[in-house]
Amino acid sequence: MNVFKPRETLTEQVARHIENLIAFGQLRSGERIYEGSMAKEMDVSHGSIREGLLLLEKRHLVRNVPRKGAFVTPLDDYFVRSLYETLELYLTHTGRKLVRNWQPDDMARLESLYEQMKACFEKNDLMAFLELGIEYTKASLAYADNYFIVSAIDDLWPSAKRCAFVAFQQGGNQVLEDNLAHMQESISAIKDRDEERLADILHRYALQQCHQVLDAIAYTAGKAG
Repeated sequence: MNVFKPRETLTEQVARHIENLIAFGQLRSGERIYEGSMAKEMDVSHGSIREGLLLLEKRHLVRNVPRKGAFVTPLDDYFVRSLYETLELYLTHTGRKLVRNWQPDDMARLESLYEQMKACFEKNDLMAFLELGIEYTKASLAYADNYFIVSAIDDLWPSAKRCAFVAFQQGGNQVLEDNLAHMQESISAIKDRDEERLADILHRYALQQCHQVLDAIAYTAGKAG
């Protein structure tokens, strides 16, 4: 029986399902994704799986190799550093616009999402916490006014979620507490319309989370070795 949501296209439903398998570690770094077994598991056609994998390639979670198949994008030092450097550049640029232009409704939205994330943390609801974190960052793009940046960030979210889960597996609740502290600091800087303080907060957080993910990868590799 198909359990996917009818409001999404089948391709989006397939992509989201595989995205979550990758983000939450059920499909591992570098692992091959077999279209046949995935189609059988999800009760969809091979074509639907292929279209979903093409979408996930655009979102940097999958590499489609001609005549070899689809593979989960390797989560290595280069990938992680590239991700956080790019996110910092984009979010600092859009954050400065938010600082200059925010309205009361924008601040209410950011503060509401922060409180919801605190509640998820207290209930140990990791998946909801991560999804709300993405919603928080999307809300901060209210004044981005740049098609290419918004589109690029949309394609980076799945990798950011994947990395956040890797960091959580190793660092536990401390990683979530760091995330909440970063959000609280950011909201304060936005309220004060302090561009430089916000840029510094984003830089420190990107660096911190990048190192948390790299430490988790190194720890896992050490255990496997």
